[in-house]
Amino acid sequence: MSVEIIEVKTTAQIKDFAKFPFSLYKGNAYWVPPIIKDEIKSTNPTENPAMEYCDSQFWLAKQGGKIVGRIGAIINHKYNEKVNEKLGRFSRLEFIDNPEVFTSLMDTAILWLKDKGMIKAHGPLGFSNLDTQGMLIEGFDHLQSVASVYHLPYYKKYMDNYGFEKENDWVEFRLTLGEKARNKANRGAALIKKRYGFEVKTFEKSEEMRPYVKDLFGILNKAFVNLPYVTPFNDKMVALYAEKYFKVINPKFVRMVTKDDEVIGFLVAVPSLSEAMQKANGKLFPLGFVHILNAMKKPKVLDFFLTGVKPEYDNSGVAVILFAEIQDEMMSAGIDQMETTGIFEGNHNVISNWKNYEHIQHKRRRCFVKAID
Repeated sequence: MSVEIIEVKTTAQIKDFAKFPFSLYKGNAYWVPPIIKDEIKSTNPTENPAMEYCDSQFWLAKQGGKIVGRIGAIINHKYNEKVNEKLGRFSRLEFIDNPEVFTSLMDTAILWLKDKGMIKAHGPLGFSNLDTQGMLIEGFDHLQSVASVYHLPYYKKYMDNYGFEKENDWVEFRLTLGEKARNKANRGAALIKKRYGFEVKTFEKSEEMRPYVKDLFGILNKAFVNLPYVTPFNDKMVALYAEKYFKVINPKFVRMVTKDDEVIGFLVAVPSLSEAMQKANGKLFPLGFVHILNAMKKPKVLDFFLTGVKPEYDNSGVAVILFAEIQDEMMSAGIDQMETTGIFEGNHNVISNWKNYEHIQHKRRRCFVKAID
């Protein structure tokens, strides 16, 4: 049966694009649905400020009148200027286990990128490093965290057969907090605070954090500047992500380190919302937000969502203080399980920290790359 590729243009097609994964992953115990409204916004130029410096196009695949796949293509001009390469991204790829469907989708995205003058395609990548990144290639029997992605096991086979190769891998860990790790972190944090005069800010209400939003994204822009796939967050993007994530942040699990009243590092951990998001099934109302609020109040697992330290303080132990503070809060809340976000597999400085915990490296996701012929 032939495959029809449809360029996404209409409001109905945008909704179909956002909703397709809900049918593809129906009944999957490990996939965590996104909020449909947020997914629709991400493909809308009036809602997504990254589209001011990115070109993008999205497509649906139909077979026998039924939607069987989707793909997007993105050219992030700021990133291409940063690395001085003509790189195109494929994004939001989802498809049934069918060679013709996959090939039709990927051929379409690659041709679009080629017509735009790109010489390489890589992905899956989104508009920014807080957008969807990477394809899951290990850990299919573990629950997705809200800061990560989930894919079906057959995806990698299609990528390999098409000629894509590994560009970078992220690894994710599950950590178990014990007294040994907690005591070691507290001793280290006390010494570092005394040596450098660092202080710690804590929060009780979300509104107390708002004055620091620009400071946090400013730190991210400096700390992540040399990482792959990263471009700076402008003011509009800061406002977008602050609005998107503030509603799922429990301020008790946010810490900032200051030096002479200047914020030099932060850690945002969030109660695991994976099960709550599964119950919400893509909608905040009428009941989705209730599930999320309940998960925020009584978490069983904490997700390390975002951490940043000003580069000039990288070697001063700021991260030790942040982890010690969060661990104390976890113990007070009766939580001993932590999920890390994706860490580049070559980041040995961060990964070596996990040796203090009982840990497993349970997930791996990959960014693929291929020359455009």
